[in-house]
Amino acid sequence: MSIIKNNRRQFLQHTALGLAAATFPGLLLANKGQVKSRPTPGFNPDIEMQMTARQGYVQVLKSGPRTRVQKFYAKLMKGPKKTLQHLKGNYLGPILNYEKGQKVRIFFNNALSEPSIIHWHGLHVPQKSDGHPMYTIQPGEQFVYEFEVMNRAGTSFYHSHTHELTAEQVYKGLAGIIYVTDDEEKKLNLPSGEFDLPFVLQDRTFNSRNQLIYLQGMHGRMTGFLGDTILVNGKPHAEFSVKSRAYRFRALNGSNSRIYKMGWDDGTPLTAIGTDAGLLEKPETRPYIMLAPGERIDLWLDFSGRPVGSKLVMYSLPYSGAMPPMVEKRQKKKNGSSKGMGMMGGGGLAQGAKFPIATFNVTEKVSDSPKLPKRLVKFNRLTERDVDNADHPLPIAISMKPMNPMLNGKSYSMERVMDFEKVPVGSIKKIKIFHDHGMKKDKHEEEGSNGKMDMGESKSNGMGMGGMGMMGMGGGMGGGMALSMAHPIHLHGQQYQIISRKAGGMRLDEYATVKDGFIDTGWKDTVLVMPGEEIEIIKPFQDFKGFFLYHCHNLEHEDLGMMRQFYIY
Repeated sequence: MSIIKNNRRQFLQHTALGLAAATFPGLLLANKGQVKSRPTPGFNPDIEMQMTARQGYVQVLKSGPRTRVQKFYAKLMKGPKKTLQHLKGNYLGPILNYEKGQKVRIFFNNALSEPSIIHWHGLHVPQKSDGHPMYTIQPGEQFVYEFEVMNRAGTSFYHSHTHELTAEQVYKGLAGIIYVTDDEEKKLNLPSGEFDLPFVLQDRTFNSRNQLIYLQGMHGRMTGFLGDTILVNGKPHAEFSVKSRAYRFRALNGSNSRIYKMGWDDGTPLTAIGTDAGLLEKPETRPYIMLAPGERIDLWLDFSGRPVGSKLVMYSLPYSGAMPPMVEKRQKKKNGSSKGMGMMGGGGLAQGAKFPIATFNVTEKVSDSPKLPKRLVKFNRLTERDVDNADHPLPIAISMKPMNPMLNGKSYSMERVMDFEKVPVGSIKKIKIFHDHGMKKDKHEEEGSNGKMDMGESKSNGMGMGGMGMMGMGGGMGGGMALSMAHPIHLHGQQYQIISRKAGGMRLDEYATVKDGFIDTGWKDTVLVMPGEEIEIIKPFQDFKGFFLYHCHNLEHEDLGMMRQFYIY
């Protein structure tokens, strides 16, 4: 069956690319010659490495058999030794340490028995190096990534991005974390070395033989996978031995669909110094911090003044409103039980349940500790004066129909781009992200994939929304209301800034349990959109032409087609 699926996927990929090439002459697209690509003459990398995706066995749980996983293995061929930081006995790929301005070449080899490709989530790179599914390679093939590190200091993420296989491949282990530094960050004297640590949050479910159990059936895919075992940096029951000083913990939500409400057991507030792929202008303190799949938050955790022997536990605190109302209702009937999601959520800990994430034990007293800077980095704050479409924002309309999650009323198709998804390179756009559960299929959706580029279907309002425009998409009161849930929306390419977050009348009591945990003042590439919320962002589309995806980072939703793409020309 898997061979049939792979052959079908490859056929559709090549068909779509042929249509795209005909519609966008001169655009660099994947084909057999480029998939089995070679280094570009004249590109002189500062860093060169080999990275291979293959099956392996790792001791994830403390006792019993090793777990079969898919894993990224890397070997440095050229560059500073610190570039690769291997995590011993771990299914996560190595930490990649980059500096702004470095040129990077990566030879990616697919040693799996299925297609794969890597997306550098958070890095601003050319289309060919972004991990678009069009570049997916087959078993035994190689793909060459080449890019310059253009990001400012921050924390990014890399993971498989194979269409219809992303969720399962990430779940099995194909993921890792990226650190980027620059001169501005180096001047801040932030915690470094042993005091600068990854904090990768994931959830998994294991059988009696320590093997991973993934979703079976469509119902779980509609709400996303939720496991019963919380892992931090690839290990369960995480404990950190810390000194009485400040640390930098780079939190990454690497889960498929679980949303974490991070907070201390004693009520101490949390301080953040960075969001997705970038430091903040100044530290931000919250009573708790919401972290959705794909999001990152750099935490300043200061244990100064804590006596040796003291213990702090970080929890995911209880909240509600992220799941469809019928699921939330069922959970309440179970008297607050953290179990019982059943088929709707993979049988694990409920979305919004309270559970411990990690324990921090103060084991040594020290007298020196860096002080939290009052200011961090210079920040170029974008406003509506910077955009060319202030009165006509580009829409990202979220809709959930039974077994068919969509964006802007459409499922993903590699050859489709609507009029409003065509954006001139160098422009800065205002985008509105919102829920719409009453959108109608246009004729192209009813016909399905008809082999045509989905261009200019309707000129209404210049947005090609089947005559609906923005007016027809804001109510969110259609038949899909019963399926309303939270969605983390990720945009590839450059980071963006959030300029407004508005909560509608839907499920406001539940919204109150999460609203104080959003940090919207920094650069973002993934944003959690709760039911009834409308979020406006400003996003630059600079430097690179080509196709750049936007999708839900609930990975089960992404694989079901909740993904579209901008064509930058």
